[in-house]
Amino acid sequence: MKKQLLSYMLLCILTISDYKYANAQTISSFENLTLNSNSYWNGSSQPMGASFESGNANFPNYYNPTYGGYWEFGWAYSNMNDSITAGYTNMYSARPAIGYNSSSNYAVGQQNAVIKLTGNALGKVIDGMCVTNGTYAYLSMLNGDAYAKKFGGVSGNDPDWFKLTIRKWYNGILANDSVTFFLADFRFTNNAEDYIVKNWNWIDLKSLGNVDSLKFVLSSSDNGAYGMNTPAFYCIDNFTTTDSPLLLANSTINHNRFNIYPNPAKDLIHIDISQLKQDDLQVRILDISGKEVFTKSIDNNEVINISDFQKGLYFVQIFGNNVCLNNKFVKE
Repeated sequence: MKKQLLSYMLLCILTISDYKYANAQTISSFENLTLNSNSYWNGSSQPMGASFESGNANFPNYYNPTYGGYWEFGWAYSNMNDSITAGYTNMYSARPAIGYNSSSNYAVGQQNAVIKLTGNALGKVIDGMCVTNGTYAYLSMLNGDAYAKKFGGVSGNDPDWFKLTIRKWYNGILANDSVTFFLADFRFTNNAEDYIVKNWNWIDLKSLGNVDSLKFVLSSSDNGAYGMNTPAFYCIDNFTTTDSPLLLANSTINHNRFNIYPNPAKDLIHIDISQLKQDDLQVRILDISGKEVFTKSIDNNEVINISDFQKGLYFVQIFGNNVCLNNKFVKE
């Protein structure tokens, strides 16, 4: 068994190396889009259907001019820096009050927003993107408002959650393949582990394989007669395409994925292996130099204390019988 696990560990390392070698990247940072300071674009200047582009991606937008005008669908872009004001008038601010890595611009998405790949990225693999809550949704979940509940409820024990599901189109078909990310999760037995995302987190999307477009679907534990009560907004940045097709087709590699959250993290990371449906797995964490800093056998989702780790980038490997998966996180 140990010999077999060692083989998969080596395969994981080779897979990372081969994948990086095979792909060039293009980043949609939104810095190519012009904005005045502390402002946003929501399509009001181009109503009834518009879009904007950054990197090798197109972001559709629909602004409805009726009833005084409102942003009805798709994407906006922003450099708003208000992390304090609650309510729908602040729907264009990211909770970190800045773009990823202290950049200025970022994109704001709504329910069922779509990203269309363009140029060299069309039909290719997406590396991933950074995501966070908008201030509007964050403060609504933190404190509650006239329309939505405070997550956790009065006691703090309500198992609330707010989830982003990313689905892919390929060759005109909306596939079942998806990646999920919890923008808030209060389902833990220990309330100290409950969280609402307030920083930029990296989501790895390579497991979706070759992609033409993405669809972003929000869901929440807080629903009413007219649908979801939690404000249906989120923010993304550094949407990164690899601009290359999926080249690695080794039959011994399982392309299911696992999630790490929060990411970046300070004290604890949650490793979600619920999609793998396999026992007898090993988790291994490596620092940027390749030195092993943590290893453990796991059968279920795992919470790992990283408070003693040095700040920086870490690689996480999950391996076992016919499984070889890689992910990464940042220790703040």
